[in-house]
Amino acid sequence: MTTPALTTPARPFQHRHAAHCESGVAANLFTHYGAPLSEAMAFGLSSALSFAYLPFIKLTGFPLIAYRMPPRFILKGLRKPFNVRLHFETFVTPQQGQLRLDQLLQQGRVVGLQTSVFWLPYFPQDMRFHFNAHNLLVYGKEGDDYLISDPVAEEPQRCASADLQRARFAKGTLAPKGLLYYPDTPRRKAPSASAVRQAIIKTTRIMVGPIPLVGVRGMRMLANKIDKLQADEYGLNFIGHIVRMQEEIGTGGAGFRFLYASFLQEAATLCALPSLELLAERLNSIGDDWRSFALQAVRMIKGRDPVNFAALAAALRALAAQEREFFLALRQAVQ
Repeated sequence: MTTPALTTPARPFQHRHAAHCESGVAANLFTHYGAPLSEAMAFGLSSALSFAYLPFIKLTGFPLIAYRMPPRFILKGLRKPFNVRLHFETFVTPQQGQLRLDQLLQQGRVVGLQTSVFWLPYFPQDMRFHFNAHNLLVYGKEGDDYLISDPVAEEPQRCASADLQRARFAKGTLAPKGLLYYPDTPRRKAPSASAVRQAIIKTTRIMVGPIPLVGVRGMRMLANKIDKLQADEYGLNFIGHIVRMQEEIGTGGAGFRFLYASFLQEAATLCALPSLELLAERLNSIGDDWRSFALQAVRMIKGRDPVNFAALAAALRALAAQEREFFLALRQAVQ
């Protein structure tokens, strides 16, 4: 016999599978609160596409390599286009965090959480790793189980309260500290063409801007690092780390390019700019080249091809050159 639901949202909640956790959560959350939004539009409208090589931040002993802006950037980036207030709350103790979550669920709210993938039991064992910036939605509670809408899962999930508390209060880099968030009702139900244009221009500034570690310049710095690697255990693990950051954490380098291309297709209609359709196709092609770069690296790691760090560095520099030309063309198209 099924235990009756103790808390349920004020209106029916629809789970939608997504490519990436934060953009998927944002799209589902805003849609639930009355502002229909696709994942691609959430990602592009918040100017989340990026690249960063951050050697001073370590993840599993290797430099952080990011293909999108930092956690919460997508959520915060949607506040202005939808004229909405977002509430973010962190907690000192797990008990405080659970009490507040239960209070919000009792009010009929759907609530976003930042968690650690490692402690979520519905993830397969071989897919769990210590990544503390995984976003999901909680839309109810049944007995001791929270009802979870994790956008990277095909179907809604259940999670025991003890497991969710461990995931919410995991230690380490990007420790979530029990973070939860929820919006007020958006005052604007759809983004304007002007907001979309401004978001695109902001992304081009990030990608071809002057900061050495970010965008195209960051890609070149990483290529220089690859050039200096030795064919030893550290060097091979470093390349494996690049591939993991690119293809396994979130949607990674190629996936984010495909997602942004989908945004450009929506933007072409919203802004009446057919040229964005062609640029979307061009970005899809760049995404394919990112996948080829990852495959080239994997074949070397597995011993199927000779280790050639110079070739990998050259491939990354070629990607940097493509992206520089692309984002300059994109800026020109919307100005």
